[in-house]
Amino acid sequence: NNKSATIAVVGMGYVGMANAVLLAQHNRVTLLDVDEQRVKLVQNKKSPIADPEIEEYLTQKELDLTAAVVTNAAYKNANYVIVATPTNYDPEANYFDTSTVESTIAAVRSSNPKATIVIKSTIPIGFTQSMREKYQTDKIIFAPEFLREGRALYDNLYPSRIIIGDNTVAAKRFGQLLLEGAIKQDIPVIYTGSTEAEAIKLFANTYLAMRISYFNELDTFAETQGLNCADIIKGISADPRIGDYYNNPSFGYGGYCLPKDTKQLLANFSDTPNELMGAIVAANATRIKHVADMILARKPKVVGIYRLTMKAGSDNFRQSSIRAVVEHLHEEGVKVIIYEPTVTTEAFEDMPVQNDLTAFKSASDVIVANRRAQDIDDVAEKVYTRDLFTRD
Repeated sequence: NNKSATIAVVGMGYVGMANAVLLAQHNRVTLLDVDEQRVKLVQNKKSPIADPEIEEYLTQKELDLTAAVVTNAAYKNANYVIVATPTNYDPEANYFDTSTVESTIAAVRSSNPKATIVIKSTIPIGFTQSMREKYQTDKIIFAPEFLREGRALYDNLYPSRIIIGDNTVAAKRFGQLLLEGAIKQDIPVIYTGSTEAEAIKLFANTYLAMRISYFNELDTFAETQGLNCADIIKGISADPRIGDYYNNPSFGYGGYCLPKDTKQLLANFSDTPNELMGAIVAANATRIKHVADMILARKPKVVGIYRLTMKAGSDNFRQSSIRAVVEHLHEEGVKVIIYEPTVTTEAFEDMPVQNDLTAFKSASDVIVANRRAQDIDDVAEKVYTRDLFTRD
């Protein structure tokens, strides 16, 4: 059995929260963030993100968890520092902004060079190796996350696999700590090189984006040809090699991960022959434009957007595909109003918010919903959705 470890987790997003709560069951964990409001929430056992398991564990479980604002002193006694700070890929500049990760690594190396740094943020392929060379150390490892927004802790308690981009003693011990925190038994743990682990993360997400794009393109075909799309998908998905899951059409892939990861993987391919990777990114943009065109074909004066979030149970709409649909509608001069209970202001990015559902329904000529919902069933004739199976 492991002696408990002292762990610092940097970043209170999905990844940081899920890891901190998981590991605080059996280890001393300090959760750090630059945002004082987030820190206060966690100190009061409240989650800064919408995630039912995180909320439950914070209030119901015995956790050895302290929350604090980031300082170098916080790294002093840590055996492990988990970096879960935000990174962002800019496709225009073909540049991946890893500055938050780099500054965290620099701070940890200067205040506690003995600590093993575990990067959980999304990073470009080859990044960990470059950091190891810069600091002349093997104490920087990459361990990717495969979490769904809104179910992040659940996905850490019941992971499909654990990937650790290193096979040193410290890396194996870290793998054991993750296993110890999980509920699921017999979880495969795969130890690889750091660059292979980075590639696993990006290729896995790009496969999922490809699958979404595939079923969306099939749906575009069925919709334009007047075919029963649900029947086609059921027939295809009955082949166990294809499988009846992750096949519900949508307005395109969105969220924090897939748009960023697909474009980033494509950037890594700049000198390598490829067709598919570029096509996945292009297919998503084509799908979003098609959806906008189908809405415009109804000649609406006012389009009501039912929810900005991508899917039920998520509070993220920064990168949702429905936002891209709205941009197309705006270009055509169509008035857009929004129903989004999580937005309390009267406008969101120049679009009026109408959170009185009855008023929203009557004001909208077409109601656009990425996912169906019972509270708009009574105006089904106005609703435009491609949700065939009422699930994510």
